[in-house]
This record gives sequence, C-alpha cells and structure tokens, in this order.
Amino acid sequence: MAGGRRAAGLALGWGCCLLLCCAAASKLEVSMPAVVEVESGGTARIECNFYIPGNGSYTYINWSYIDRNNRVRLCRITGSKILEENMDYKGRLSVGEDKALSISRVTVQDARTFVCQVGAGSHGVGENRTELRVYKVPGAPEIVANSGGVSVQSSDIPQIAQCTSRNSFPPPNITWHKNGEQLQPEEKTAMSPAVVKIPATVTRESSGLYTVSSTLFTHVTREDRNSLYHCTVHYWLLGQRHTVESRRVNVTVFYPAQHVKLQVMPSSALVKEGDDVKLVCEADGNPAPVFSFYKRELEDNWQDLTSLADTSSGVLNLHDVNKSSSGLYRCQTLDLDDMRQLEKDVELVVNYIEGVHVKMEPSSPVQEGDSVRLSCDAHSPVALDYQWRDEQGRKVAEGNQLFLSNLTFETSSNFICKVIAPSVPGLEQSKQVAVAVQGKPRIVAISSPLYVRQDEVVNLTCKAIAFPRPSVHWNVNGTAHEYVENQHVASNLTVRVNHDLLRAGAMCRVSNALGVSEKHIQLLDQKAPESKGVIIVAIIVCILVVAVLGSVIYFLHKKGKIPCGRAGKQDITKPEARKDKIVVEVKSDKLSEEAGLLQGANGEKRPAADQSEKYIDLRN
Repeated sequence: MAGGRRAAGLALGWGCCLLLCCAAASKLEVSMPAVVEVESGGTARIECNFYIPGNGSYTYINWSYIDRNNRVRLCRITGSKILEENMDYKGRLSVGEDKALSISRVTVQDARTFVCQVGAGSHGVGENRTELRVYKVPGAPEIVANSGGVSVQSSDIPQIAQCTSRNSFPPPNITWHKNGEQLQPEEKTAMSPAVVKIPATVTRESSGLYTVSSTLFTHVTREDRNSLYHCTVHYWLLGQRHTVESRRVNVTVFYPAQHVKLQVMPSSALVKEGDDVKLVCEADGNPAPVFSFYKRELEDNWQDLTSLADTSSGVLNLHDVNKSSSGLYRCQTLDLDDMRQLEKDVELVVNYIEGVHVKMEPSSPVQEGDSVRLSCDAHSPVALDYQWRDEQGRKVAEGNQLFLSNLTFETSSNFICKVIAPSVPGLEQSKQVAVAVQGKPRIVAISSPLYVRQDEVVNLTCKAIAFPRPSVHWNVNGTAHEYVENQHVASNLTVRVNHDLLRAGAMCRVSNALGVSEKHIQLLDQKAPESKGVIIVAIIVCILVVAVLGSVIYFLHKKGKIPCGRAGKQDITKPEARKDKIVVEVKSDKLSEEAGLLQGANGEKRPAADQSEKYIDLRN
C-alpha cells in the first residue's frame, strides 16, 4: 500500500512538472540585461531577446523609457520598418538586425529605464526592461588650504582645507587624509577631545553633471606644523571602484613658544677685540614672538639694548667689540597671543691684550759699543707668546726679552714687540721701541780724489752717520743739498772748479753735540784731451824709427861690420865703453804730454815708468 502510494505520488509530480514546462514553452518570453553601463559621450547598446512558441514571428516591437512612472515611446518596429516617435533622441537611435537598441552620444539625461515590448499575435504580448547607467569620470580634485593659518589655541574648530570635484556623474564620494591616514568624522568626547567635521555639498549643474565640495574642520597641535593633508575622490565605473587623489597641502599652524635659545655667533671661534658678534635669540613658537635684549650692569641693573637689535628676527649685532663688551646678556620673548614671557641668558667673553709695554735697560742714552736689554710685557686673560721683529718685519728673537750687545750706529733701529694669544686666532698686539745709539759723527763715504777740469761744475759728496742728527758744513761756497735716512746724513755740494779750489781742495765737516769729524776732498786736474790724430801720428813715427834702425843694423851685419860672436858685440850708443852692446835711445819731446793725453782719454793714471825715457835693447 505504501509503495503504491509512493509510486502514485511520483507520477503525479512528474505530471505536474511536465504541465508547467509545456505551459512555459507555450508562452512568449522577452529577456534583457538588468543593467547596462556606459560613459558619458559613448554609445549604449541595449539588447532585447525574445522567444515565440512554435517558431512564430513577432507582430511589432516597441522601445520606450520610463519617465516619472510614465512610459514614453521611442520607436516602433513592424517588419522591416522602424518608426521613430521621440524627437529628443532623433539622430541618436539605431536598431540592429537583432533588434538591439543603440543610443549614441549618451548624456547623463539618458540615465533611465528602457522597456522592450514584443507583440506576437495569438501568443500575446511580452516585455522586459533594462536600467541604463551613465558615468562621467570626475577630474582631479581641487584642494585649497586655509591661507590664514590655524591656531592651536583656537576655541572654534578651525577650517583646514576645502576639496572640490567637478563634472562627474553620478556624484562621487570625498574622503580626507592626514599624513596618509584617513580621517573619520567624530564628535568631541572625554576620550577624544579632537573634533573632526567633514561637511559636504552636492550641486547638480545645468549640464546634469555634479559638483561635490567637502570641507575639513579639525583642531590642530604643534606637531601638525609639518602635517600634510589631501582629499580623495571615489567613484564607480563599469562595476569597479576608482579613486583619484589631490595634491598634498600644508597648513600654517600658530602655537606659542615653549623654549627659547640664545647663542653667540660665530660659536666655533673665541671672540676677540675688534670682532663683529651676533647674539641670536631663537624661540620655538609660530609666529616668532617679539624679542628684547638686555645687558647686566652693576648692582644687577639691566641695560636695554632692544633699540640696537632686530626684534623681528631676534638678532643683536655688536660691532667692533672690546673688553667692555664682555658681560651677561639676556633675551626676552613676548607672545602676543597669551602675553607669556620667556627669557634666556648667555655670557659673552671678549678676549683682549692690553697694556703692552717695552722697557729698555739701561734707559740712559746708549753709546757705540754698549749693550741693552729690551723687556716686553702685556696683560690678557689668556696665555701670551712674545716675538721680536725688526723694521722690515723679520723675526729676530722669541720670548719677552731681547738682548743687544756691542751696539753701533748701523745697529740702531726700531724694534717691534709682537704679543700673540695662541689660543685665540688673530688676537695680537704690537709695541715699537727705538734703540738709538749716540755718538759723534763718523764720515762713511766721501768723493775723494775727484778728477775735475777748470771751470767745470761738479758735485762734492760727503756721507756720515751719527745720533743725534749731525749738521754738515763745507769750507767752500756752493749749493748744498742734504738727505737723511735713519742715522745717515748725506750732503751734496754743487760748485764750479776754479784755481783755488783745484789747489786747496774742499773740507767736509760733520758735527753734533758729541763731537766733530772732518775729511778733505782732493781735486785733481784732468787736462783736455788732444785729438786722436796726434796720438796716431806719434805711434807711426815710433814705428818708422824702429824700422830704420832695424834696416841699418841688418845692413852692417851683412857687410861684416858687426861681428857675430860673443866677443864681437859692440854698443853703438857708447863706443868708448864696451863694444859688445848696442842700445838705441829713443826720446820724444811729447812723451810726457802723450802720457797725459792717454790718461785723459782712458780716465786713469799711467805708471811713472811709462812717462820716462824708453829704451829698446837690440842685442842679439
């Protein structure tokens, strides 16, 4: 019984299923995609597939869209004819062989539901619908930061920035990020005092596209002075989510100073007298507070130096500092928002060298041959080195003492004691002392002997050394010019030579309070030279005389008048004496005169032997 009932139930089930399938197969069916997506400006293609039982044919196909619950017909298809019935889509509609509807140059207004209705006579009417979604990709978002800056002490929630996305469809979503982290709207709570507000506005333009604007409001802290903010636009396209980010912006954050620092610049080197120094005061507030500078005086009084400083940048310039510039300096800041004051002190130490003094022992006047000791001393807060240099700047000794022995006029000079602070580069002072050796004048150069001519204008020179400075006198009249260099005095006397001056010469007399020195200048007569022709003639005559004597001797020798042996030698100049020598004496009346001429021509004296008689020894 049970098995029979089960079999009957199965048969009944299969029968019902068969009836349903047959019913479905005998009904007109229309199938369409639920959603079609297209970007604005593109072409949308909406398919309409239908099934007519018994392979029947359709009578008509109507395409329409839904507008506010009303159906608006687009076109009607009967057989091979297409009848457009909507002028809004004129020129943009087309129907394919598969009866799919194509819409070109899609706009955002085309985002609606489209209906395909198929009529098949006795098989009735069937329809279906497709939602057309139109997208317009938004451009890069525009972000504008708060140009006025925000304060950490603001009681209201300050605006950070505003982000705008234009010409998109449908309207996108905008999110905010700080340093890469997304910000979420939140209200002020006990656990989270920082409030974040992100209001947005959506505006539909006349083109149908949307403009979305979002503004970020939040409190800031000192740490946000370096924070970077940006916004991100999120939109859907063809079933996928896309994003586009704005540029990063920084917002000026105002906060009061918490710390102040005061330092001496340049800090890498020790300060010395004559330097230019900067006292730089820095505070960690924004904007920078108002700076004031003070210097401590006696009895804890403070001298106001603000008038000498740049109060906006916090720099106090001290030019050409000296010992009195040392002391305690103070920088004081004032925040104009909360009127809070901060201050910082710094000690300025100016290194110096003062009281450079040179002592000479003995201090009494120094005579030639004496010895002296020079001692140099100075005062400074740092260790000092001493050097001694001469007038030419050459180093002659080190240490604070210089010993000079066996002094002469020539060693008289100015010596310089150079005081150096090795630990402070560039810190040095110098003191000069004159070591003057006294004594009577000593004549060191004189123009004697001097060869002159009668009536000639000549310069007589006399040079001496002495201290105190001597005076130079001449015993002859003329024009004198004196030149002084250190302890040397030179006098040039311009005179015309006359007979008395040539005979007696001139006397140079140099004197000072310690004595007198004098020297004589000898003048020698230098006669006027004769013509060179006379000298040449005299030389030719001498040569001819010698030639003639040579010929005579040769002739006598050939005639046998002069024996060739030793015993046969004869002296032709002294026949009564020895006969073995022949000496020829040659005299010239002008010989001494020629010597004078040669001396005048060559500018030198001839030896006395050249001015006497000349002999030619003709012995074989």
